[in-house]
Amino acid sequence: MAASPILKHIDDLTTYRIAPGDTVKLTHLTGPSEGSATSVFFEIWEPNGVQPDNSHPDSVEIFIILNGAGKAVSDEHSVDLKAGDVLVLPSGSVHHIQNTSATERLYAVTIMANDLGAMKRGFEYLVTSGEPEVLDAQDKAAIFTGLAALATD
Repeated sequence: MAASPILKHIDDLTTYRIAPGDTVKLTHLTGPSEGSATSVFFEIWEPNGVQPDNSHPDSVEIFIILNGAGKAVSDEHSVDLKAGDVLVLPSGSVHHIQNTSATERLYAVTIMANDLGAMKRGFEYLVTSGEPEVLDAQDKAAIFTGLAALATD
């Protein structure tokens, strides 16, 4: 018998900060816990928020920027980000993304290809072991209207 599809509603999703005081929140959509080797998240940077430098030796990381503006640093490279951009970071790169706005949040869909890696406890495990939170109304609205706003420009 085939496995049944997994359906989640935004009100049922859990958001996490990997460590207390982080300025970036991640909302788990799917990953190895649902049988996928690829993990997918909504990622939310607070104004001026930044991730610490990080690296995924076995995984390509893809960001689809929904709303806001930022800057990505990957090894010795740096690129500006805006809504509608797709950023692909190669496996093994040392990278971080910073929200360059002092007043607005930065939103992205983040895809971690080959999240299982060699350790079998990849990025999904790291995120969902963090501090749980609830998506606020601003985050819900931004996630589902971000790309629609681009279509009207």
